[in-house]
Amino acid sequence: MKVLITGAKGFVGRNLCESLKAIRDGKDRREEYQALLPLTIYEYDIDGTREELDRYCAEADFVFNLAGVNRPEDPADFMRGNFGFASELLGLLEQHGNRCPVMLASSVQASLEGRYAGSAYGESKLAGEGLFRDYSERTGAPVYIYRLPNLYGKWCRPRYNSAVATFCDAVANGRPFHVDDPSVELELLHVDDLVSCMLELLLGNVEPGPDGLCHAGPVDRAALGEIVSMLEGFRGSRSDLSVPDQSEGSFSKKLHATFLSYCDPGSLAYPLRVNSDERGSFTEFLRTPERGQVSINVSKPGVTKGNHWHHTKWEKFLVVSGEALIRLRRVGFDPEGDLYPVDEYRVSGADPVVVEMAPGMAHSITNLSETDELVTVMWTSESFDPARPDTYFEEV
Repeated sequence: MKVLITGAKGFVGRNLCESLKAIRDGKDRREEYQALLPLTIYEYDIDGTREELDRYCAEADFVFNLAGVNRPEDPADFMRGNFGFASELLGLLEQHGNRCPVMLASSVQASLEGRYAGSAYGESKLAGEGLFRDYSERTGAPVYIYRLPNLYGKWCRPRYNSAVATFCDAVANGRPFHVDDPSVELELLHVDDLVSCMLELLLGNVEPGPDGLCHAGPVDRAALGEIVSMLEGFRGSRSDLSVPDQSEGSFSKKLHATFLSYCDPGSLAYPLRVNSDERGSFTEFLRTPERGQVSINVSKPGVTKGNHWHHTKWEKFLVVSGEALIRLRRVGFDPEGDLYPVDEYRVSGADPVVVEMAPGMAHSITNLSETDELVTVMWTSESFDPARPDTYFEEV
């Protein structure tokens, strides 16, 4: 398949191009996308030549028209950039008798309703939609029109036409920003979700609605103040070690991924607090409100740690370097009045095995080496709360 993408260097264009290149180059091996191979990608942008566009229009099997003007100095450029280029593109396709499907990236502002009434940008987008509908009726070429809401995601330019990009860049890097009205609510579409929709178009899995309109989703809704609050929480997670909600499809997951993509070079590393004593060290790595805490435990040669138990919390130990003896014993006495027997596990970083510390069982971990440190990844079902530690000393 030969795919032409206009506006290839823009925010959406770049994301779509990189996704298609991954399919073309065999990096994205998902079965459904193999139907697109062999794949040729024609990238066209404002610096391209008329001769290039002419050749692409002659050969393309599918066209994504993502080119457009968002913030011109002269409002008249909206019509020239959005309507004018579309006229040229469709004219070349028609000239070559190429009736391949064409996707138009329009805008919700084309509705000219509510706060979009009188929008010069919306008027240019609506005119472009009419142009594509007329072209489809005249030539029989399939046309897919997407009225896109506010888009966000990696590679979107801050301080241009995306409040989310501006806020992400500012909060991630400590730059000043201003929110005029925190209560203003935005309809938001993540660029990865949009690209997924466009790939479905290529596969022929999309049926347009009335007037050629197609649904691009899922769309989230969030107020500006809520977005800024979430971003500030993401920034604070480096100090409190928290992990934002990463539920599949959640706005939090998509916004957090976007936020990280705006961190300046050199700012993606941050230190952790290492708690050291004569036995070794203990370093908290991650804290989650619903999935517990991850820590790194280092034990010096011959050292035993633990010798305690918990009422409710439980743990997973994974030795990643060194050799250890993990011992567990049920707290209390058996019916004969004897201590319960000890359950022992000899584990090594060379042969990873997870050992679980069940509630009500005293447990310990001993470094069996006389020369090397023992490194253990420890997961606990709840983050440590000094006011409610649920930890009680008892030797195994």
